[in-house]
Amino acid sequence: MNEFMEKQVKLSWHAPKKGYDVVIIGGGGHGLSTAYHLAKRHGISNVAVLERSYIGGGNSGRNTTIIRADYGIPEAVKFYQRSVELYQRLEEETGRWIMHKTKGMLKLAHSEASLKTERARALMNQAFGSDTVFVTPDEVKEICPQIDLTCGGTLPVLGGSYHRTGATARHDRVNWTLAEGALQEGAHIHQNTEVTGLIMKDNKVLGVKTNQGDIEAGVVISNAGGHVSTVCGMAGLRIPIRTHPLQAYVTNHFAQTFDPIVASSDLLFYVSQTARGEMLMGAEIDRQPSYNRRSGFDLLQSCSYRAGLLLPFLKSLRINRQWAGSCDMSPDYSPIMGKTPVENFLINTGWGTWGFKAIPVSGEQMAKLVATGKTPDLIAPFSLDRFARDRTMADRGSAGTH
Repeated sequence: MNEFMEKQVKLSWHAPKKGYDVVIIGGGGHGLSTAYHLAKRHGISNVAVLERSYIGGGNSGRNTTIIRADYGIPEAVKFYQRSVELYQRLEEETGRWIMHKTKGMLKLAHSEASLKTERARALMNQAFGSDTVFVTPDEVKEICPQIDLTCGGTLPVLGGSYHRTGATARHDRVNWTLAEGALQEGAHIHQNTEVTGLIMKDNKVLGVKTNQGDIEAGVVISNAGGHVSTVCGMAGLRIPIRTHPLQAYVTNHFAQTFDPIVASSDLLFYVSQTARGEMLMGAEIDRQPSYNRRSGFDLLQSCSYRAGLLLPFLKSLRINRQWAGSCDMSPDYSPIMGKTPVENFLINTGWGTWGFKAIPVSGEQMAKLVATGKTPDLIAPFSLDRFARDRTMADRGSAGTH
């Protein structure tokens, strides 16, 4: 709890009711956003968000807060561009400061193949509404003077793409803001409420079983990041998801002179500066699938070495804090959203390393699906049945750390 939380955000708690129109499993950003949009946009407030721990205590509180839309396929560009726009106006809409800041994102290329990829990315983005341009090494240096274009004499920077609307926001404030907004509209949020099973009949979900008792539901949505396979298993549903740990860390404070978000798909790392001046860094997912959230020295060693080649000033900083989250990875590295073969059971998963940036738009679109019963065009390409139909949304290269 900090002063902002104690003095400004007003959260109210209720005893669980015996039934709700909609039950959302998972009190992270996506679950809270869905509840907020259901109540705010569609007047559906008989909604419960069930969180086994505390709101934002899972991946929403363990991410690196990057917001962007510089993806490599049209469907993803349009989807994430909508989220960029929703983030830009979330503070005005809610009256809460989420510390949103537009920084721009540099995605660097150190090889001819990567250079072609970033040039194509810029053109693709421009064609579908995302503000991304191709940049030369001199332009890279102008945007971020701290970069060593020779990369320590190892992999010189040949160019890259610059996503001018790339931004960051404070993850806990995003969670609290959406939670407060949902509660004000009449939704309920239940912390320390673990879902232990689903109430089912004839391939139809009728409610959930929890450690606080059974709750009836008209619709159940799984937003259980890191544990979606377990929840889907309760419905007798197998989904193509593998969960991997993803680590990140921050250094001590540095002068507030580092403006953009910088990523390199060849060096496999990304870095930005927090509002407090810390340098925030991360790299690729741990290769071994696991639910383990322990951090390790190997990541610190390998990522810091690569980051130091590109940004030599980092070598003089100390590592202050390290953590890990859980990434639900789909076969094509794109999310899975919408209906399932089980009646009244929806899923919102497969976010991999991209979950935070999609919080507003995923909530908006999943709420629209619940309210209308029809899958919105923006998320239709990311339906679960795309794998059976051989219509995958392959976009692995957009992660920048795979």
